[in-house]
Amino acid sequence: QVQLVESGGGSVQAGGSLRLSCAASGSTYSTYCMGWFRQAPGKVREGVAGIDAADTTIYADSVKGRFTISKDNAKNTLYLQMNSLKPEDTAMYYCAADCYSDYDVTLSSADFGSWGQGTQVTVSS
Repeated sequence: QVQLVESGGGSVQAGGSLRLSCAASGSTYSTYCMGWFRQAPGKVREGVAGIDAADTTIYADSVKGRFTISKDNAKNTLYLQMNSLKPEDTAMYYCAADCYSDYDVTLSSADFGSWGQGTQVTVSS
C-alpha cells in the first residue's frame, strides 16, 4: 500500500500559477504510474493529468497547454504545475497512484487504487 500526501494548494487570482506536490511513501512500485484528479462542489471527480511508467503523459482537454504533470522518482514525488489558472479550475485536487496498468495511464478514477486526501485550489476572478 502506498501513502500519498498532497501539498501546494491555495488561493490565487485568475492568470496566476500554483505547483502541487504529492509525496509518496510505502509501496513505491505503486507510483510508477500516477495521476491528478479534481472535484468541484456538486460535480463528479474528473481526471486532470496522468503520467505512466515510461513518463508518457495525458491531459484533460480543459487543461492542455496550461498544466504540466511530472514526477521525480528519486524523491517519490509527483508534481502538477498549473499556469494561467481560471476560476473554473477551482476544486479539491487529489493525487492518485497504483494504476490498473503502469504503461497505459488513463484519466478514469476507476483505474487508480490509492488516493491522497486532497489539497484545495481556489481561483478568483
